[in-house]
Amino acid sequence: MQTVLLVIHLIVALALIGAVLLQRSEGGALGIGSGGGGGGNLFSARGVGNALTRTTAILALCFFITSIGLTLIARHGVGTGGSLFDGAAAPAGEQAPATGGSVLPQLPAAPTTPQVPVSQ
Repeated sequence: MQTVLLVIHLIVALALIGAVLLQRSEGGALGIGSGGGGGGNLFSARGVGNALTRTTAILALCFFITSIGLTLIARHGVGTGGSLFDGAAAPAGEQAPATGGSVLPQLPAAPTTPQVPVSQ
């Protein structure tokens, strides 16, 4: 299920990029879809703009839905829902409580007095 949703997410992302690049820009930079608006075209320049705007909005909505779906699937797979850093909060002498996340290794204790080399 996660793989299928991920593939759909990637296809929607690529289509969204294409739809954004096809839109007519106000400065004329990358506006590939700004046709001449002649009578022989299927859409006029305004009709193409409206269709691309609607397509972009639909693709953006699909992108957000698949993003939330992937997040929920990943969150559901964690298990108990504990944080990765829950195990790091225990003091050095105590054992960290068992949570659903992985336990981080404990750092060695810092020396009580600074060790500065003394030249003689």
